[in-house]
Amino acid sequence: MRKGILEYCILSVISRGEIYASDIINELKLARLLVVEGTLYPLLTRLKNNGLLSYNWVESTSGPPRKYYKLTEEGAEVLRKLDLTWQELVYAVNTSIAGTSERPGNEAASQ
Repeated sequence: MRKGILEYCILSVISRGEIYASDIINELKLARLLVVEGTLYPLLTRLKNNGLLSYNWVESTSGPPRKYYKLTEEGAEVLRKLDLTWQELVYAVNTSIAGTSERPGNEAASQ
């Protein structure tokens, strides 16, 4: 489950604009998702190989060129579907946790 959510979060972060891998890690850390480079880079490579991301090399004033990632059109479409799936999942989990007195056969609870 964590892997799928992590991919969703990575796509969401990248959807805000071109971003460098270490900046993705920092964004995820701010959200309390602890991710290390050894986890991030294979995910970025897989997302790129699946056509969801592209990248540009940008010259750096403080070292070698940096790879900046951005969503492809296909990646944006996948993210829209993941957004919908996430909203449905949040609703289902919250409803399950909260319970309901409107279930069939539970007339006493609703009186």
